[in-house]
Amino acid sequence: MDKSWMHSDRRSMAYELGVEAFLNFYVENLLTTTHIRCPCVKCVNLKLFGVGIIRDHLYFNGVDQSYKNWTFHGEPWEVATNASRNVEEDDDHSRYSFVSEEIEMDDNDFGDFGSDPYEFANVIGDGDQPLYPGCRKYTKLSALVKLYNLKAKYGMSDVCFTELLILQGDLLPEGNTIPASMYEAKKTLCALGLSYEKMHACPNDCILYRKEYEDLTHCPNCGISRWKEGKDSILKEGVPAKVVWYFPPIPRFKRMFRSHETAKSLTWHAARKSIDGYMSHPADSPSWKLLDDKWPEFGNEPRNLRLALSSDGFNPHGSLSSRYSCWPVILVTYNLPPWLCMKRKFMMLTLLISGPKQPGNDIDVYLEPLIDDLKSLWDGIGGVYDAHNEEYFTLRAALMWTINDFPAYGNLSGCVVKGYKACPICDDDTPSHRLKNGHKICYIGHRKWLPINHPYRRQRAALMGNLNMARLLSH
Repeated sequence: MDKSWMHSDRRSMAYELGVEAFLNFYVENLLTTTHIRCPCVKCVNLKLFGVGIIRDHLYFNGVDQSYKNWTFHGEPWEVATNASRNVEEDDDHSRYSFVSEEIEMDDNDFGDFGSDPYEFANVIGDGDQPLYPGCRKYTKLSALVKLYNLKAKYGMSDVCFTELLILQGDLLPEGNTIPASMYEAKKTLCALGLSYEKMHACPNDCILYRKEYEDLTHCPNCGISRWKEGKDSILKEGVPAKVVWYFPPIPRFKRMFRSHETAKSLTWHAARKSIDGYMSHPADSPSWKLLDDKWPEFGNEPRNLRLALSSDGFNPHGSLSSRYSCWPVILVTYNLPPWLCMKRKFMMLTLLISGPKQPGNDIDVYLEPLIDDLKSLWDGIGGVYDAHNEEYFTLRAALMWTINDFPAYGNLSGCVVKGYKACPICDDDTPSHRLKNGHKICYIGHRKWLPINHPYRRQRAALMGNLNMARLLSH
């Protein structure tokens, strides 16, 4: 649509016709004449009026000429030109730099805030609205992000955070825009795409209360209650005994492709050429090439994602006297170049499994929602917009590797990693022996991995005879 009228004189016929065409465009796309965001230089899409008032504002105040892509008025994001995209990215970087600094978002990740255009409009408004009249340092959104960062850093409860917001509202001048409760703060932050799913779990790691188990109050396997038991042995109905937090990866993958620079980086592996013959990136590995050869329709699309999964337990309390074990599950995207794929903002937290004890071999119960999404990604997610190539495509992904220590390797793979058959490579042929005095298992058959002409190959009596080395280790 012709937008040259925005730069015309307000007294000209071109401007008058442009205003009418703009209002007709909005009504035709969003089918309403009462709640329209006003794009004049004073309202800058923050206030809602009817068609008549907006027409008057555009004549008296003039149109905001920086409003190049009419996303609030029915124009889709993908129709923006390269020039307007660059201008918008620069504006978004300066406007939302505080968000990327606080929560490690990519500079251009503000292209897709959800399917509801009004949610995005509200976020834009919160990013421009001062915290209180006359405040130049903080906006409503920047202040909220910083406060929420403090909540996460120091472990404030929702009740404590609500009280803090109320106190902040009382301390600030009248007319401040600080949210009055945790609920209102969450509604604002969820529009940024930071939503998650909170799932109840059996304390014995039997099931997640989802799908066919969603309405149950007792575990069908062990019979234990879903609800937490208080100190007086009375069940607190509605308070789950164990919780797992799930952060869906598919919306975040879509967001990565909505960023012009990130979408370009995700196909870096296809454009590069290994000139020295060394493996400098997973794209040089046999596993990568095997996947391309076995499923050529997957390998022919460089935007398809190759993922790695990492998980391990840690003690969030930072005290050696506490045995609390919390397990995060993280996805790493290896399509990115080496200097980006291990950056914090590209390491995607998908699951957070609460303690107090580690899930052990039952970790597969908690991986169910992630596996469902990975299956969907393998089948293909349609309608993903690539901002670099300016087109929609079907996104697919494959989980190729896991990153973990040896005990966690056993939990994730289901292999035995301790006892007589602890080697997942040798399996039943693992050479092992239990020490008579030390009561531990030792593995002593390593000579077979030496070169055929190695001198230790001829020292069986010294290394294996009567298990001399094993007996020395037992003392």
